[in-house]
Amino acid sequence: MRFRDPEKRKNDFKEVSLGLTERQAVKEADRCLQCKKPHCVAGCPVEVDIPKFISFVKEKDYLGGLKKVREFNMLPAICGRVCPQEHQCQGNCILGKKKRPVSIGAIERFVADYEASFGQTELPEIRPSNGHKVAVVGSGPAGLTVAADLAKLGYEVTVFEALHEAGGVLAYGIPEFRLPKKIIQREIDFVKSLGVKIILNWVVGRTQTISELFEDGFKAIFIGVGAGSPKYLGIPGENRNNVYFASEFLTRVNLMKAYKFPAYDTPIKKARRVAVVGGGNVAMDSARTALRLGAEKVYIVYRRTEHEMPCRHEEVENATEEGIEFFFLSNPKEITGDDRGWVKGLRCDKMVLCEPDASGRRRPECSGEEFTLEVDQVIMAIGQTSNPILVRSIDGLNLWGEGYIVADRDGNTNIKGIFAGGDITTGAATVISAMGAGKRAARSIDNFIMGRTAPQPAER
Repeated sequence: MRFRDPEKRKNDFKEVSLGLTERQAVKEADRCLQCKKPHCVAGCPVEVDIPKFISFVKEKDYLGGLKKVREFNMLPAICGRVCPQEHQCQGNCILGKKKRPVSIGAIERFVADYEASFGQTELPEIRPSNGHKVAVVGSGPAGLTVAADLAKLGYEVTVFEALHEAGGVLAYGIPEFRLPKKIIQREIDFVKSLGVKIILNWVVGRTQTISELFEDGFKAIFIGVGAGSPKYLGIPGENRNNVYFASEFLTRVNLMKAYKFPAYDTPIKKARRVAVVGGGNVAMDSARTALRLGAEKVYIVYRRTEHEMPCRHEEVENATEEGIEFFFLSNPKEITGDDRGWVKGLRCDKMVLCEPDASGRRRPECSGEEFTLEVDQVIMAIGQTSNPILVRSIDGLNLWGEGYIVADRDGNTNIKGIFAGGDITTGAATVISAMGAGKRAARSIDNFIMGRTAPQPAER
């Protein structure tokens, strides 16, 4: 994969990765062993026939390859950019046992971008209307997948989105330099071309209730609203001026275009020295965004080591190349401030790793030493929880944990006709895992409406 020069890219929001050239894509496709029992497919949450689509690329039939991908995945240009392939399809690649695995995600991105370069899109086969209406709440990866799959089956699908732009976490959570908005819009336009209707600025649970949607004739409702509410660390000083939570910080920049203020109405407080707390992709996105907003120094503060970080390794490499510094085995204990309430430092405990905890990673414990980072901004990126507006408006809906919906693997909830999937059922996860949940839920909704199977109440 080709990347822009770090010294240039860290000063703007243009896409960092340049993708594969045609020659590189064919050469990479030629490395595929075409396994009779492909482990890569087993590692793909949306079950793409990877060897088959790669075989098309090998023969330079790029549009044929894309057509094969779209039999399973309606968002290839997005998945090719942000999916953690190294832990999924590529992580299962046989070549990876002794050599470098096939760059499946990069090839997927190539075929999607190749089609876009011609400006023409071939639609898949769409069945005639069956007369049934399905509502989808949330236009993120799970919702778009459900909508597309059901539209192909002949359903009249309406997606209700609370924000003023569609895309969910794709639009508000992932920076332009990693996933350009024109790519998101291109994929959304494709879903709409299947006949899907998307209504913006519509807060289900407030603008209209789930019961009212059923009264309007929707036979089934899928809830895929994600998990965008911030988590708190619970340390002193967390409410000081210039402490951001990643969900707000990234939404202001990505969705509201704060980096172009005052051309756009939403401002954001720029800082000289920034500490980002967390080790996931959201932390990496926040740190690299802060750098592009003009910070002189950006630090990642993480309580374990690099080996335990849940983010993509590629993101660590990109952040390091751009000059972001990492403080591993460091756990914040207080955000200090001046007499006017503004951030001036982050006190941290130095940690040591002990026996593994429930996550399977070694548990960090205080070493007894501490240090202070002099910073004027802190961004908390330690995870998100569910937004209570919708789930609390549905009487009798089974919930678990911090307000997540109880749903089985096929998206069935305990209420007949209501299905759910993605982060609102699992907690914050990946784009592709949400899409996988959406595919399974679409099959389940189709079976339910057509009377093939009776949904079983979900239990946890």
